[in-house]
Amino acid sequence: MSVHRAAARLEDPGAELLDRATGAWDRYGRIALISLAALAVAGTLVFLTMRSRAASEEQAAGRLAEANVLFWQGEYARSQTLALQVAQQFPSTPSGIDAHRLAGDDAYWQGDFKTAVQEYKAYLDKHGSGILADAVRRSNAYALESNRQFADAAKAYEALIGVFDRESSGEFLAAAARSQRLAGNTAEAKKLLERLVGEFGETSYAVLARVQLAELNAATSSR
Repeated sequence: MSVHRAAARLEDPGAELLDRATGAWDRYGRIALISLAALAVAGTLVFLTMRSRAASEEQAAGRLAEANVLFWQGEYARSQTLALQVAQQFPSTPSGIDAHRLAGDDAYWQGDFKTAVQEYKAYLDKHGSGILADAVRRSNAYALESNRQFADAAKAYEALIGVFDRESSGEFLAAAARSQRLAGNTAEAKKLLERLVGEFGETSYAVLARVQLAELNAATSSR
């Protein structure tokens, strides 16, 4: 009896630890495995997505390069067709976005200024910062003026003042004044010419601005 009682009172520390470890695994081990599996799947998806994007960009870049060659050869219609295909088939790739810029240039040199404005806007909506974006804004301003959207052109020109060098700023002020005059806003045109002479008087555009100001002042005084 005493032996049985003593055995009943004995505890097995190793068995107790094993029971606890087994319970912990039952509780948390499966969760850990599920989490690891989820991470592995996510990592695989990221890898496959990146590889797919790289392949798409490589294909888009090759076709856009062809369109660029056609542009510099003066084959604007063919270049535009190919550029638009790249933009439509690879819209999220860098080359797919840049294709809008090239399509805009193609349209501009074909005299289709409305399409040029649309394509420049499509490019700037997706890529609105940087040197190339500023160059596209410049092209867009001239396209707007050529499309007889004079008020919009004036705003686009004014937004470019100070972006490039001082000679370019003089050019944009002169162009903004010209657009305002064509829009019938003579008073605004005069203000822009006065700013051109006052702030950028050393530029070549200030010479013509002084002549135009004299003409406007003479016309005003004769009324």
